[in-house]
Formats: sequence, C-alpha cells, structure tokens
Amino acid sequence: MTGKTHLMGGIASTVVAAQFTNYDPALFITAGAIGSLIPDICHGGSKIGRKLPMLSKIINKLFGHRTFTHSMLFLVLIGYVLTLITSNESVIFGVILGMVSHLLLDASTKNGIKLLYPSALTFRFPVTAKTGGSAEKVVLILLTLVTIYFGKDLIL
Repeated sequence: MTGKTHLMGGIASTVVAAQFTNYDPALFITAGAIGSLIPDICHGGSKIGRKLPMLSKIINKLFGHRTFTHSMLFLVLIGYVLTLITSNESVIFGVILGMVSHLLLDASTKNGIKLLYPSALTFRFPVTAKTGGSAEKVVLILLTLVTIYFGKDLIL
C-alpha cells in the first residue's frame, strides 16, 4: 500500500477506536497516524524513510523490506520502547493501533508481510490488491468514508 493509504488506515482505525476509549482523541489519532507510517522505515522511498534516510538505509540493509519492521516482534519492541519513554496510553496505544493497521493493509497486498519474522513464512490475505492499483484506491476511499462517519462525533 502507498503512504497515503497507510496514513488514512491509521487515522481511520484510531477514529473508530476513539469511540470506545477514554483516550484523548487528538493525541490518540495523531499517534495512530504516526504509527501507521513507522513499519515502512525499512523502505527509503516511504514517507518516513525520506524523513530518516540514514536509519532507513541501515534497517533496509539489515533486514530488507517487509520483514522485521512488518512483524509481531517489531510491534512488541516498539510497544515496549514506548512504555519506557511515556506513560501516556493515548500515545502508546495510538502508535500500536496505527502500526497494526499498516500490517493489515500490507498483508492485503500480493507481496504480503513476514508477520512471524524471523520465520520466512509470508502472511497475506486470500484476496490481495496491487500497491497503487485501483483496488487500493477503493480501500483509500472506504477508509476516508469511515474516518468521516466516525470522526463527525469527535468534532468539538
């Protein structure tokens, strides 16, 4: 999936989840948006990869694309690191939920993800979409509609 779809996935997932939590919605949704971009740190052309090119290059050389940073191991590691630097649950769970949305979206592409890294097993859904293709555009529109529908209740 492209960066804009990942970003909207993180926003949509946290907007929906905000309906069922007591988290600060602005902080929770912002954290979800940031979290939705983190797994692509392994790709130099991604939104986050362009912001942190040296880190992106190192991670890509060590692990490649859609392996470690698209795994449960990375998700747990980021969650642990977040608990060391903040006790704000809106931030911690927002980032984690944004990252989960990223993994789910990439698991719906033909290449899938290495969810159980370091295992070489590739995880993908039975129905997949081509990154940047027309199916992804439909997903982006649906995520936007979900955000608008559930987000209207969050507006002050």
